[in-house]
Amino acid sequence: MALADILSRIAAELALFAGAGFLLFAVNDLMVDIIYFARALWRSLTVYTRYPRAFASALPDNPEPAFIAMLVPAWDESAVIASMLRATVDRLDYANYRIFVGHYRNDPATAAAIAAVGDERIEAVEVDCDGPTTKADCLNHLYDALVAYEAETGCSAAAVALHDAEDLVHPLEFTVFDRLIGRAAVIQLPVLPLPDPHSRWIGGHYCDEFAEAHIKELVVREAVGAAIPLAGVGCAIARKPLAQLAALQDGKPFAGSSMTEDYEVGLRIGALGLKTMFVRLPARPGERGVVASRGHFPATLGSAVRQKARWLGGIALAGWDRLGWSGGIGERWMRMRDRRGPLAALLLIAAYGAAFLWSQIWLAETLGAPIHARFDPVLVTLLTINAWLLAWRVLMRGCFTTVAYGVGEGLLSIPRLVVGNAIAILAAGRAIAIHLGGGATRWDKTRHIFPAELPQ
Repeated sequence: MALADILSRIAAELALFAGAGFLLFAVNDLMVDIIYFARALWRSLTVYTRYPRAFASALPDNPEPAFIAMLVPAWDESAVIASMLRATVDRLDYANYRIFVGHYRNDPATAAAIAAVGDERIEAVEVDCDGPTTKADCLNHLYDALVAYEAETGCSAAAVALHDAEDLVHPLEFTVFDRLIGRAAVIQLPVLPLPDPHSRWIGGHYCDEFAEAHIKELVVREAVGAAIPLAGVGCAIARKPLAQLAALQDGKPFAGSSMTEDYEVGLRIGALGLKTMFVRLPARPGERGVVASRGHFPATLGSAVRQKARWLGGIALAGWDRLGWSGGIGERWMRMRDRRGPLAALLLIAAYGAAFLWSQIWLAETLGAPIHARFDPVLVTLLTINAWLLAWRVLMRGCFTTVAYGVGEGLLSIPRLVVGNAIAILAAGRAIAIHLGGGATRWDKTRHIFPAELPQ
């Protein structure tokens, strides 16, 4: 058998493997689309014809706003933490809250930056060990500080909000939490990455992924009865359920060894039979924006791969071991979707490998070599179906990005799919290597920046 025939056969086998996998993934994604649009149509015909659309600014007034505690874990965040805290206390349209900020004893720069803000609503909490440990461990120290504060003042928090040191907190965020936390144990707001003009491709691909996930995916999760996983920012946990988690885990509500403790908290609270809620609420009538957590995401390839590897390892690999497959059909379906990252990366490698081999065969044929790629009719049919489904997937990505960011970013989301695929492949390799090596034991954080301009 000639070398060209061997390469053609290898390319066909790789394409068949990738095509079969992508077909299953595409049908899975199509089911999510159908549920989302069917739900949207049903609500437009039955709910919005009887009730006006809600706005965060028009939620019923609460004469006595509940006490809300915000936990902000920080390691090596001296570049952003002061700006974040100042912006938060200046912008928050809420009267009754306290911000607990964690820092480590061997990180004096972050401690100094926190102290420089000088606001009585901010309480610095030192982790009495050398950092970094894990983000979950820092959160547990903040939880202990909250418990001590409650005991000292007699003021119990109604909810605990989570944010990172680089987040831009929406002015109406706590208003939403205050009005709705009585209806659910967990509330997750949308996360909208800020477009970075200096990283339109790597930083920009986060905009595309979160636009689709936090407009469509989380809505469908709630619709099928699955628990809402927390993003670690822009979320609130009712005080009693958080105490229940702490009681089940030696007084520590956050899994100290987990790299995705926020994701786990949402699922664990859902497993207790408590309601978890995703809330995407317009801020004010006539405004396009919604109440959401915003911030810059990694702008370089290395930092994006590290962050995605941490998510992938914590959710798809360690999460499989830690959380299992409990729950109803909807819950199991969503956990399967959460954990398909490593397989998706393998399918992408096979697909790109097949495309590369066929391109070389085509190039050789164009240059006059007596070779020709042969395609099995079954493979052609499979690839044709996948091509149409891919076109639909690209359309969905572009549409949801357009809804969140406008037409320009929506168009850019199409070529950014390739960037996202490359990052996913590299992140999967790193996540698997870390997992096989015993798992991550330290806070593998990325460098953060705080926005110079503060959008609403």
